[in-house]
Amino acid sequence: MTPYTGGFAPVTDEITAFDLEVTGRVPAELNGRYLRNGPNPLSLDDPSAGHLFLGEGMVHGVRLRDGRAEWYRNRWVRSARVAERLGEPARPGPVHGGMDFAANTHVIGLAGRTFATVEAGALPYELSYELDTVGACDFGGGLPGGFAAHTHLDPVSGELHALAYFFGWDHHQHIVINPEGSVTGIRDIPIADAPMLHDFALTERYVVIYDLPVTFSMAHAEKGVQLPYAWNDAHGARIGLMSRESGDVRWVEVDPCWVFHTLNAYDDGDEVVVDVVRYPKRFVDARLDLGGLPTLDRWTIDPVSGKVRQTRLDDRPQEFPRMDERRTGRPYRYGYTSAARDLHDVLYAPDSELEDLPDQAFDNTLIKHDLVRGTQEWRRFGRGAYVGEPVFVASGEAEDDGYLLAFVNDEARGAADLVILSAQDFTGEPVATVHLPARVPLGFHGSWIAD
Repeated sequence: MTPYTGGFAPVTDEITAFDLEVTGRVPAELNGRYLRNGPNPLSLDDPSAGHLFLGEGMVHGVRLRDGRAEWYRNRWVRSARVAERLGEPARPGPVHGGMDFAANTHVIGLAGRTFATVEAGALPYELSYELDTVGACDFGGGLPGGFAAHTHLDPVSGELHALAYFFGWDHHQHIVINPEGSVTGIRDIPIADAPMLHDFALTERYVVIYDLPVTFSMAHAEKGVQLPYAWNDAHGARIGLMSRESGDVRWVEVDPCWVFHTLNAYDDGDEVVVDVVRYPKRFVDARLDLGGLPTLDRWTIDPVSGKVRQTRLDDRPQEFPRMDERRTGRPYRYGYTSAARDLHDVLYAPDSELEDLPDQAFDNTLIKHDLVRGTQEWRRFGRGAYVGEPVFVASGEAEDDGYLLAFVNDEARGAADLVILSAQDFTGEPVATVHLPARVPLGFHGSWIAD
């Protein structure tokens, strides 16, 4: 059964629209583009439509300037196959490991350029300012292999960090790119069993590596499973603290679990604090929808003793954690997450625990966490809204002085809005709602890329 139903149902057309209608006022300081990537199969008859992680990437973007919403665009990322299907010539660029994939997971800005990213061995694709595909990119030959879905920018040095993996490697790869867009550091980290690594964390002292029990499965590959990664009881769970200075790694064991996403991490004296969305298991029998419900958890790691304390920050299922990225790798107070019913239907469909959860736990809700007080504010959009990941954009010096941007489906219009909230007035009226001319399906990750 295809996962591309409900909020994930793909759109079939690329649209360009100018001078978008706005309710409220777009803050004048928001000059740039809000972009978001996600899987959007060219056809539901394609093999890629059988798995949520394999649909061709489509980037949706809204351009804001001088208090106006100047344009909306959505464009498929043109891998060679996508270009051919659309009757276009293939874009130039390198290919790693035969994996020419229309990157579908994230979209980031770096050195005045725009990149759609994905993990597991494929290269990122560069996009133009207007979201047309330039071509696959290895940063001038600086990447020995593929790149990563998630990157973390050090707000002080301006360096972009990534961790790449590939089923044909016996290691993970730590990559550093400078603010000018050149690869300045590559470190190989020996890892057994070719585990999946969707995200990692960064502190001032460490790169935090998740070595968890989801590994490449030749048995599933031989059976024709499209994404042959599976829960592996024989592969233990551990966290690696790699010194950013020396490259030495200190491994500490944790209870078996799976992590897609980091909220943030930081050094606290000699200890390291890591906040994540944690699943008891995932990819059981190579299925995305088995393995229990996620919680927002904190690991406090003592690198000397090797002991780890686990604290539950919020026991309600939620995903797509974001924060003020000026605080990446530093102590912080606020985090933001999303709970979308249609995502839960794909990830947790067979899990009977979901039926026992209060309605607001999965009713298209954005959540603001005050990690100092241990409290949450909830903003519910209602059924059919399929609200996406909230992206924080700073306005003032205070950590939560800024805006949250998210695509929210307007079921009455049959189209999406870009909703702009005040982070300090999280449950108040939106600062602005930009009315888009089309649906924006649920997707994965996005960025605010200032001009």
